[in-house]
Amino acid sequence: MRVLLTGHQGYLGTVMAPVLTAAGHQVVGLDSGLFAGCLLGPAPGDPAGFEVDLRDVTAQHVSEVDAVIHLAALSNDPLGSLAPELTYDINHHASVRLAQLAKEAGARRFLYASTCSVYGASGGDGLVDEDAPLRPVTPYAESKVRVEDDVRELADDDFSPVFMRNATAFGYSPRLRADIVLNNLTAHAHLSGEVLVLSDGTPWRPLVHAADIARAFTAALDAPREAVHAKAFNIGTERNNVTVAEIAREVAEAVPGSTLRITGEAGADPRSYRVDFSRFRAAVPGFDCDWSVKDGAVELIGAYRRFGLSKADFERKFTRLAWLKDRGEEGLVDDTLRRR
Repeated sequence: MRVLLTGHQGYLGTVMAPVLTAAGHQVVGLDSGLFAGCLLGPAPGDPAGFEVDLRDVTAQHVSEVDAVIHLAALSNDPLGSLAPELTYDINHHASVRLAQLAKEAGARRFLYASTCSVYGASGGDGLVDEDAPLRPVTPYAESKVRVEDDVRELADDDFSPVFMRNATAFGYSPRLRADIVLNNLTAHAHLSGEVLVLSDGTPWRPLVHAADIARAFTAALDAPREAVHAKAFNIGTERNNVTVAEIAREVAEAVPGSTLRITGEAGADPRSYRVDFSRFRAAVPGFDCDWSVKDGAVELIGAYRRFGLSKADFERKFTRLAWLKDRGEEGLVDDTLRRR
C-alpha cells in the first residue's frame, strides 16, 4: 500500500517507517519537524514526505494514499496538562479532521495510535480489556477517547478506522524520548548510578517496545478488513504488565553497580491498570510481542553508553516538555507550538 505516516520524525515513527518499508509498503511521511533534531545516534533515513503542522493538513496531503497511520500528537501527560487547549486542538480536532480528509480522498484504512491510558484509574486487580470503562485522568488520554468516538462515526463499507491502544512505549529509537518510564529510569541510572522512583512504586503499568508497536501496526495494516474494521485493540503483552517498582528493579539489574531508591515523595499515582492484550492476537493470528522489560533495559543502557547520552541532553533534548520550552525561548516555536 501507499501509506501516509504522520509523526514519522517522532519517537515511534522513526522506528515504524523502516518496518513498513521492509514489509513492502510505500511510506509517505508527514511531520511538523518539531522533534526531528532530537537524535541519539546516527540520523535515520526518513521517507519522503511533507513538513506541515497537523492543524494545517489539506486534501493534497492525503491524496492518492491507500491508508493512513496516525501517530502525530502532543505526546505526554505533563505537556497536555500544561496546555490542555492545545492538546485538544491538535490531538482531537486536527486528528478527526485528518480522518475526514482521508476518507474523502479514498483512503480505505485509518490506523489511529490511541493509548492504554484511556483506562486511567481502573481499580481492582483484574486485567482490563477493550470493553472496560474508559476513565482517562489527563487531557492527553481524554483527547484519545474523543478521537476514537468521533472517528468511529466515519466507519463505513469503504473506510475502516482501527484504534490501536498502545501500552506505555519503551526502547531505543534514534529519536529518543527519555520522559517515558523505562527509558527515563534507565537514563537516570546511567547518568547517576541510581534508579530513582519518586512514587511509591505500586502502580501497575503495561509496557510495550517501540519495535513491537511498529510490527503491530504493520500487521493491522495487512489484516483482513473484517478482522479489524472499526475495532479497538490493546497493543502489548501480558508479560509486560508490571509495577513501577518491578520496572525499577529490572533497570537496576541491567545497570551493574546502580542502586535502587523508591522515595514515595510524589505520592500515589491514580493511573494504575493491568491490561488484557488477547483480542489483537486473536484478530491477527501469529502476532505476539518479542521484547521484555528486561531486554529493553539492556538495550537502552547499551545505546546510552554507545552514543554518549549526556545529562544536559537527557534533561532538555529528550524530554518533550523541556525541548518545546527551550524552542519557545529561542523564538523558534510560538505560543501555539507552531514552528516559526
